[in-house]
Amino acid sequence: MKQFFRFSILLLALLLPALATAHDFEVDGIYYNINGNEATVTYSDFDWYSGSVVIPATVTYNGTTYPVTSIGDEAFCDCDDLTSIDIPNSVTAIGHWAFYGCTSLTSIVVESGNPKYDSRNNCNALIETASNILIVGCKNTIIPNSVTEIGESAFYGCWGLTSIVIPNSVTSISYQAFYGCSFLTNIIIPHSVTEIGESAFEYCSGLTSIDIPNSVTSIGPSAFAGCSGLTSIDIPNSVTAIEGWTFSGCSGLTSIVIPNSVTTIGNYAFVSCTKLTSIDIPNSVTTIGNYAFNSCAGLTSIVIPNSVTEIGESAFRACTGLTSVDMGNSVTSIGPSAFENCSSLTSVVIPNSVTSIGSSAFCGCTGLTSIGIGNSVTSIGRQVFESCTSLTSIVIPNSVTSIGYQAFYLCSGLTSVVIPNSVTSIDAYAFTSCTGLTSIVIPNSLTSIGYGAFFNCPGLTSIVVESGNPRYDSRNNCNAIIETTSNILIVGCKNTIIPNSVTGIGPKAFENCTGLTSIVIPNSVTGIPHDAFRNCSGLISIVIPNSVTSIGSCAFENCTGLTDVYCYIVDPSRVASGYHQFYKYGDYSGRTLHVLQGIADAYQADENWYPYFGQIVEDIIMGDVNGDREVNIADVNAVINIILSGNDDNTAADVNGDGEINIADVNAIINIILTGSWN
Repeated sequence: MKQFFRFSILLLALLLPALATAHDFEVDGIYYNINGNEATVTYSDFDWYSGSVVIPATVTYNGTTYPVTSIGDEAFCDCDDLTSIDIPNSVTAIGHWAFYGCTSLTSIVVESGNPKYDSRNNCNALIETASNILIVGCKNTIIPNSVTEIGESAFYGCWGLTSIVIPNSVTSISYQAFYGCSFLTNIIIPHSVTEIGESAFEYCSGLTSIDIPNSVTSIGPSAFAGCSGLTSIDIPNSVTAIEGWTFSGCSGLTSIVIPNSVTTIGNYAFVSCTKLTSIDIPNSVTTIGNYAFNSCAGLTSIVIPNSVTEIGESAFRACTGLTSVDMGNSVTSIGPSAFENCSSLTSVVIPNSVTSIGSSAFCGCTGLTSIGIGNSVTSIGRQVFESCTSLTSIVIPNSVTSIGYQAFYLCSGLTSVVIPNSVTSIDAYAFTSCTGLTSIVIPNSLTSIGYGAFFNCPGLTSIVVESGNPRYDSRNNCNAIIETTSNILIVGCKNTIIPNSVTGIGPKAFENCTGLTSIVIPNSVTGIPHDAFRNCSGLISIVIPNSVTSIGSCAFENCTGLTDVYCYIVDPSRVASGYHQFYKYGDYSGRTLHVLQGIADAYQADENWYPYFGQIVEDIIMGDVNGDREVNIADVNAVINIILSGNDDNTAADVNGDGEINIADVNAIINIILTGSWN
């Protein structure tokens, strides 16, 4: 990254010659900036230091001699070909990350008499004299006994370092101290050390084991992250928290002992420890952080003790080998995606202490066959059980008031579900693509059903809305959900008989209802919306009344089994049509459009109709209410019987096409009998 940054500066310098460079002058391959009467060693935009560099005590430029008193920030940063550095006693300030990433350094010498720094005992390291902090080391460093701290990034990226002895004088190993020392295979941390800093041994992939003494009270975030060769580790009782990312990416780790002193397992603490097969979480732990065990694919079982109150977001996500979870009775919240894609998990009991289940908490748990939900849960959030394809039944406790967006989406094995009277809302797509669902009962408490809540449930045979529901009904046992005030049918099934009181059919109301074989749309309906019967592959016949004035896009698309459409619409040109209303891929020769006598030419000329039918035939006789292919006094009696019984679902009885069946239709039939014409 640093080299890319400097390359960008170089490119700008080529494009803009007047752009100032990062240095004031260069002498003998070393670059300097002038600070008053002194010189600071700095980096170059165009070159990087390599080989042996000896920094002089003074440097002359344009006739002026400057004492070299400092090495600037990042002066030798990423100079991975630098092998040795000699620092004069005139240098009393070394900037931040001055030798960061100098991976080939083998020799570091500070001139005797330097008031600020030394390399005592020929240790090949740079040490702050007053503080005894080792700030720069190399692969040949031998840490002197007088050093008390290994400073930030002291051995960063020192690939040649294979082993190091830390003396008993050291109390702290600082931030990124041994970061990226990938060939470091052995290190002993003495009992004097109390703190291991953030990323201290991150990406030391050659480390196979490490002994952390009881003197250590703090292990920083990412301290051992990416130590892929580490197979086991014991955390001492002196440590109270496992910080975020501490052992993340330790893909070789097979076991770890967490002591009773630990109260928190931090975010990402063990993420991607793919060989970890088991872990004991002690009773002292109260919080399991976000992504703590995410992608620990080898983990087969987990016991969450009673001390734990919170399971963080994605805490066990993608633990694909996890077969069982024993959840303690103190857990109050399960975070979003906590067990998402735990595909081997077969059953879970959520204790009564849990009040909140986060979104996607069990999404993609394809092996889950049963789950017990505690009676303190008030909401089943969005996508909580999405794609739990093996789940066959679920009991929702009376404490639940809402079922969230896509909560049971793609639960194809779910055959039944009981929605308790406590539930007031079901969000959009909550049960979409529950292809095995056969029946549903809507309680009278439910006053909000989101868009598509039961889309693509082709197995539904029974839909019942409990009596007394203030917003929905399934009048006349029609096996559908109807909005009471608007009279719109929003969900149907293969056994639905659309009542005459229905004035509209909701979008996608019967979509993917593959078991539906025939449907009669009553005269009360004025429009068929988009996707209403899309993909009803078993649908053979449809009756469309003259009351229909619009047919939406894809309304009957991919109804591949459709052979007969009986259309009573007198004038097809007055129908507002979308695209692909009757479209299917392939041959239309087996599909017939049946229309009233004398109007086939109108349909044959209408591009919204004729392309989707093999033949258009005039075999509907206006006034033939009883279907005997004649119009006579028997049809008059049939209409009178319909009026008297109130059973007005016969489309043919609406002879005048006004959407009602009454005495006007009797008169219309009499007129047809007398004149021989329905016009």
